[in-house]
Formats: sequence, structure tokens, C-alpha cells
Amino acid sequence: MLRLDSISYAVAGRPLIESASAVIPEGHKVGLVGRNGTGKTTLFRLIRGELALETGDISLPTHARIGGVDQEVPGSDVSLIDTVLAADTERARLLAESETATDATRIADIQTRLADIDAWSAEARAASILKGLGFTDAEQLMPCSAFSGGWRMRVALAAVLFTAPDLLLLDEPTNYLDLEGALWLETYLARYPHTVIVISHDRGLLNRAVGAILHLEDRKLTLYQGGYDTFAETRAARLANAEAEAKKQQARRAHLQSYVDRFRYKADKAKQAQSRIKALERMKPIARPQEAALRRFSFPEPEALSPPILRLEGVATGYDGAPVLRQLNLRIDQDDRIALLGRNGEGKSTLSKLLSDRLEVLEGRKHSANKLRVGYFAQHQVDELRIDETPLDHLRRYVDEDAQSKLRARLGGFGIGADQADTKVGQLSGGQKARLSLMLATLDAPHMLILDEPTNHLDIESREALVEALTTYTGAIVLVSHDMHLLSLVADRLWLVQDGTVHPYEGDLQSYRAMLLDQKPPDKSKPQPIKPKRPSRDALLALRKEVKTCEARIDKLNDMRERISAKLADPAMYDDANASDMEAWQRKYAEVMDGLDRAEALWIAALERLEAVEPH
Repeated sequence: MLRLDSISYAVAGRPLIESASAVIPEGHKVGLVGRNGTGKTTLFRLIRGELALETGDISLPTHARIGGVDQEVPGSDVSLIDTVLAADTERARLLAESETATDATRIADIQTRLADIDAWSAEARAASILKGLGFTDAEQLMPCSAFSGGWRMRVALAAVLFTAPDLLLLDEPTNYLDLEGALWLETYLARYPHTVIVISHDRGLLNRAVGAILHLEDRKLTLYQGGYDTFAETRAARLANAEAEAKKQQARRAHLQSYVDRFRYKADKAKQAQSRIKALERMKPIARPQEAALRRFSFPEPEALSPPILRLEGVATGYDGAPVLRQLNLRIDQDDRIALLGRNGEGKSTLSKLLSDRLEVLEGRKHSANKLRVGYFAQHQVDELRIDETPLDHLRRYVDEDAQSKLRARLGGFGIGADQADTKVGQLSGGQKARLSLMLATLDAPHMLILDEPTNHLDIESREALVEALTTYTGAIVLVSHDMHLLSLVADRLWLVQDGTVHPYEGDLQSYRAMLLDQKPPDKSKPQPIKPKRPSRDALLALRKEVKTCEARIDKLNDMRERISAKLADPAMYDDANASDMEAWQRKYAEVMDGLDRAEALWIAALERLEAVEPH
């Protein structure tokens, strides 16, 4: 159980969390929500002990392990699978100690603990997690240095999931995942055996993977049972009640104040006026809900073009002359709302770059309407903003001097206020940077807007504002996103990028989601027989060594069992004075027997794997 008891924390004298309390029962899955800048990530750092509380207390069960993704995995020469395996430091330490331990009691303790943490299926579990996050079997053997920062973030996520901490803290874990990875993570978290708190603005994840919502607002914490939609409905009702009560109190205060203003200086009414003054002083104001106005996006309107605005005939495209996509026969009209579906690596971003003239046509023909303007937004563009310049500086490079008087209004139309307009980009939040990049992408009123993961770093209110802007936008939209809520509300056509080409997908998003979830990798939670057709000599030697190691482990445990049995056979052990010692030795005997059972099961499994490939 995680208990937050009246905790407070301030940044530069500004209270961020103030006398906030919450209790998260063991094993619960909780979504932590709140507007950008309210202190969600700070709360995680307080729970991990990285920051010191000003007041209050945070308590966890003794020896509870806390895990989270703080930064990406460095670009080392270590393979992905070995990087993930190394994250479980306890397993690595115990395996190393098991090779040198000689004390029978310690050997039993090691084997029992290894069995408890399921150490023998570790490689299969690590591979399964990496595959769920989008890494093929071949990629898992490649060094981390072969992957970009976004992909190394996935490795970092895989590592913390593999270690299975008692309290798992995840901060926007889907930001670096595609739709397939996000759906896999939803399913994984829903089955996770320990406590999870996840900061997320993904409504799908918050509806399907968690059972409660912890809301950070006005420096307080409120726990709501149910997923995000239930939270939104419950909170909306609370806000409406609070608003009604505030209005009633305001009317009462106005009535009392009116009486005081009229009669406080009249002798015959002075006593009554004074009693009303005291009533006003005692009346604690009910704060009106600080529900900020929806921070809208304001997309400029393009002029209408004759259809189609873009057509591909037998087009192939790719990189360095090597095609990635072929035989593209596609048409886009100005009123199209298209979502690109497909597993990671199939070519969704490649198609987006082709449509936005960032990749050349290698074969076939691409027809574009005269005066066609295309806006393009990709997540990496947020990272390419000039951190030493302000949003106003960015805009000045794109507009004429005559229009610069309207720059602040343009920024305001994308939720970037006067203060942020003069702030260096490096000091802006991720959401503010995303808004600036979206504004730059739509600056010249494009007829077609291509959005590759536009919702990363946007809070839920901003995502809803983006949905509203896209549904009223009069240009074509091509959308790549892991946000099922966004896709379902915006897209009315689905294209599947698969097997090196693109075709319309005839089903809906729910059928596509069901298809992805049905295509699960084989269960690797238990040791599987190895059946290579022609095992190498090294493979045979490794299997034989594994069998001998298992046999030696059984011998050590049997030796310890005999010594403990001899101890328990001593009549002196059952004297009243030795009662506590007797219980301790009986517990040790039970642990050794359990370890022996597990060791024998591992030996049998290893023997079966060897017999399956041993030449006869």
C-alpha cells in the first residue's frame, strides 16, 4: 500500500502540492492525471525520494521496490536483450553467486529466491516484452547504439517492465510507442501483478488499463474509482454541484451585504447589521471551480481546390534508391480524413514523407493539384525547434514584416499566451513546444495536413481541443497516431500500410484493434524444448553443461536436506528451551524441500531439451 499523508512541496516558494493525501492499495492500477505543470512528475520524484517533502509523509511497505523510466538507455554496444536482462540486478547477482556458493543453506536460499523471481524464464520474458514493444528477434540481438533515442526509450521501458517492481511509476509511456505498442502496453499493464501509477493523457489506456484515476488539481489529490470516462463524468457532476453551491453562496453574501450597507449606521438596525457582518466573516467562500477554458487551436482556412488534390499511380518510394513502398495507387480529396494503420516499420512515416514531398518518387507518377500546400508535423520536429529563440522569433522567419503585428494573435490562437511568446523555447513545456510546431505546420493554411503522432506531450484538454480543430478544418488530413480516441473521432477512412504497399482497410478501428490483440506472440513464460534440425556442437555442449549444473544443484540441496534432517532428529531440539530454534529449522527444511522440487523440475526440463536434439 502506498500512503500519501498531508504532503506539501513548493518550487521557488510557489506551492505545487499542499496538504495532499491519498491511499493506493497494493496491486491497484491508477492513472495520474492533471494539467501540464500541476506537478505530476514532481509527485513521482517525491515518491521515489529524489525530492524532500516540506511536510507530510510518504510510506510504502518495507523493502518495496520502486521502478520507473527516467532516461533513455545509452547507446552502448550491449545488445537489447542483454540490456534488459541486466536491469534485474538481483537476478544477475544471485546467478553469479550460485556459481561459487558452497554453503548448503546459502545455496538453498539462492535457489529459492531465483525460483521466486522466476529467474529461469528471464530471457524468454525479456524477449516477449521487447517484441511487444516493437523489436523483432533479430533487432533484439543488435547493440543499443544502432537505435535512435526514441527507440532506446522503448528499451528503457522494456527494462523496467522486466524487473517487475512492486510499485511501477510510468510517466507518459506511450509517447514513444506506435499504436501497436500502445495497445500491447495496455494489455500488459492490465495484467501486471503489482501496483502501477501511470501518468498519461491517452484516454484509451486510462479507460482500459487502470481501475482508478488520481487527479492532481489545485495542489490537492483526489482519487476516483473507475477509468477515465467514469472520472470525467463524476468530476463534471462535482464541478456542476460546486458551481451551483458557489452561486447560492454568492447570492446569500450579496443579500447580507446589501442589508449591512443599508442599515449598519442606523441605530435601530445596528445590532442586526452587526450580526450580519459577523455572519459574512464566518461564511467561508466556496471557490468556483477553476476549470480553465478549453485551450483551442485555430487552424487557418485554405481555399478550395478541385478534386483530387493528390493522386499516386504505381508509385514506389524509399531511401537511397531502395524502395520501401511499391505499387501505390492512391487518391486524396480535400475533404478526406485518413488514418494510417500498420505495424511499426511497415512504412507509415515513409508514406507521410512521400505525401509531404520529403521523399522522391522512384517509380510511377505523382499528380498534385496546382497551388497545393501541404502542412507536415512529426514528433521529431518538436525537438528541432531552436531552444535559444522565442516563439515570436520562430514566427518572424516565416511571415512578412507587414504581418508581424499579428504574430501574438496567431500564437494566442494556438494557446501560447503573451508570457510564453517571449520565453525561450528551451524553457517551454513539451505541450507548448508541440503547439508551436503545430502552428508552424499550419501557418500558410495548407490544403492537406499530415500529422505524425501530434498528441505527444499534449494534455487531455489540449487533445480534445485538437480534435475539435481537426473536425472543423476544411483541408485533407492524413493522421498517424497511437491515440485511438483521436483516430476514432477524426478519421473516416483507414489505410493499412502492410507488406510494402498501402490498401484501404475495410474494417473499423475496433476490428483492427481486435486483430492486433489476437496476433499475440507465443507464450514464452515457461522453458520451451529446443528442437533445431542440426544442432551445433557448441549448442550441444551448452545443453549438456546445463544438465550437469542442474544435477550439481540437486546434489547440494540433497546434502543440505540430509543435514537439516539430522538436526531435526536430535531429541534435544524439542526441549522447551529450543522451541524457537526448532521452528526456524523446520522453516529451513520446508524451504529446502521447495527448492529441491523446483531444482528437479528444472533438471527434467533441461534433460528433455537435451534429449530432443542429442544424436542417437
